[in-house]
Amino acid sequence: MGNRVKGREKKKSIKAASHSKMGSKRKLSRMGKKQKKNNAGLEATFVGRSKCLKMLQVTIKDFRRLCILKGIYPREPRGRVPGNKKGQTFYHIKDIRAIAHEPILEKFREFRAFMKKIRRAAGRNEKDEALRKNAICPTYTLHHLVRERYPRFLDALSDLDDALTLVYLFAALPTTTTIKSKVISSAKKLAAAWGAYCSTAACITKSFISVKGIYLEATIQSVAVRWIVPHSFTQFMPEDVDYRVMTTFFEFYETLLHFVLFKLYSDLGVRYPLQTLDSNGEVKGSTAHILGANLRNLKNALDTSSSAITKVVSEAVEDDSEKPTDVVKKSKSEKKKEKALVKSVGAALNSIEDDSDDDDDDEDGDDIDVSGPLKAALESMANDEARSTIPGGAAMVDDDAVKRRRLFAGLTFFLAREVPRGYIELVCLAYGGKVGWEGLNSPIAENDPSITHHIVDRPRLPSSYDALPKSREFVQPQWVLDCSNFMFLLPVAKYAVGVTLPPHLSPWVDHEEEGYKPAYAEEIERLKTGDVNVTTSDDKDFEEIDNGDGVASDDDMGGENDDNDDNQDETDADEDDDEDDSESKDERIARRRQREEEEAHALAKTMMSRKASHLYGRMQHGINQKKAQVEALKSRRRDIEHTKKKDDTGKTPLKKKVERLKKERSALEKEYSNTGGTMKKSKKMRRSES
Repeated sequence: MGNRVKGREKKKSIKAASHSKMGSKRKLSRMGKKQKKNNAGLEATFVGRSKCLKMLQVTIKDFRRLCILKGIYPREPRGRVPGNKKGQTFYHIKDIRAIAHEPILEKFREFRAFMKKIRRAAGRNEKDEALRKNAICPTYTLHHLVRERYPRFLDALSDLDDALTLVYLFAALPTTTTIKSKVISSAKKLAAAWGAYCSTAACITKSFISVKGIYLEATIQSVAVRWIVPHSFTQFMPEDVDYRVMTTFFEFYETLLHFVLFKLYSDLGVRYPLQTLDSNGEVKGSTAHILGANLRNLKNALDTSSSAITKVVSEAVEDDSEKPTDVVKKSKSEKKKEKALVKSVGAALNSIEDDSDDDDDDEDGDDIDVSGPLKAALESMANDEARSTIPGGAAMVDDDAVKRRRLFAGLTFFLAREVPRGYIELVCLAYGGKVGWEGLNSPIAENDPSITHHIVDRPRLPSSYDALPKSREFVQPQWVLDCSNFMFLLPVAKYAVGVTLPPHLSPWVDHEEEGYKPAYAEEIERLKTGDVNVTTSDDKDFEEIDNGDGVASDDDMGGENDDNDDNQDETDADEDDDEDDSESKDERIARRRQREEEEAHALAKTMMSRKASHLYGRMQHGINQKKAQVEALKSRRRDIEHTKKKDDTGKTPLKKKVERLKKERSALEKEYSNTGGTMKKSKKMRRSES
């Protein structure tokens, strides 16, 4: 019994079962604190939308706006669903706590209270009081949200794709009850300011026309920004789209784009936003007018800033004219370039002088190659000239931008009335060309002799174009985009007016990775490398004459040539037999190597684990699927080339098939007419069918 005293009550152990007579401290030490339901674990981490509304005390409309502006999206819990509520929308509790401390939430509450006062005054027919209170409506800004979500400028640039696509979409939409005219005009101004910067800074790198719209890509500070410009058609407004959500996104993207454009224009040395100029009779609401006005304003701002700088320098030089040293200092990079240029040209000139001082009798000596240094010097001068046309300083301009600026340098484009002016003008200006159009405020007249390319998008040229100068080329708009994508001036013959255009290839497709390269891409590569062998009609005639003379001389030679031909045939036959033997040996060796590789491959596969073999099978399935796609493309290409190929009579296989079917039908009609019937439809049947 141990130390137990007889007659004394036994002490209760801590480990004994709990009962109602236990004290609170003893229960807490024994059982622990009682937890409330849904107050810990997964149920507390993820909160439903209805509970979020109760916690924040806002309407669902304001909650949506707050989530869009703060960048908060619903989250899907991993594993089980909290509370077994499948199909419900959940938010993280930390996101909801961040919204609860948002200053805009207080502004929304103030605005809701303000609208109650306005409705009360309007209900009492107190119009003056309602107007007075409407003037003190609470406002808010989203500047702190932009700085919070994008702490670095590169973060904002990398997230501009959706912002620019939505802005260009709003710029193309008509005014409705849900989309106000103020929103559309703001979108047009933003799109025009962005386009003006991209064309001036020469940062547009890729472009592609698709069914959805025109895809454009610009590279700014090594960040690729891609957006879509809708086609200039009347946009269809579907009824199942919530335009209020789109307007909320636009509200945030508008502030973001103002931040980005302010930084980009500041790097150019231009104040943003640009001042508005007179439209000179052009339609003010059109996108083309706003883009043209922004381009003119940006050019004027750049000119005034550069002129102000030169004015300050000239005044400083005039003030210091009495001093002996009034030379403007240059940067080290400019001095190095000038020295290298002078050395290259000087070396070329010295080589010419040395050659002239040599012995005059030695006329058979080798000529000194002066083209290399002179070509390099001229190339450097052209690069410096193109670099000077890009604002922002020579240090900030990369070599790719200089190459893009030199592509259309010296070319002048004129856009016909039916050509969309927006994206074509941006691409032409970004690559160094000059642009005019058929309309008001055009810097170039239609009959200007300096125009090199007249862009037309119609099946044939009108008769009024006969009076224009003959020094220009009439091309379709695709020529501009293809030249910019391939960084090469393509021949205009395939892009002439009324001609079937070549395939418009996407610049974002990696042909080496896909395993298939289109025929037109291969042709352009040969053009760029200069490997295309073009035979003219004179060369063909010359070859035919040579062949004719050769046949006549063979007839005149007689039996001596016949004997030589017999001997030549025997030697050729022996050589063919030797070649066949060597080819058969090579084929046998190749087949044996392939068989050995297949056996080694099968052996290695049997040594794999089950997991590795499954993964390897999935990899091989993807590779085989990719090969099948490439083979399908190649077969389609062979079929198209076969249908286009003409025989000696000048007919394609498709035309032959049509003629064959017509002959078969005519034969059937003749056989059927012999029986007393006819296969031709009567007039009554044709009228009834129509």
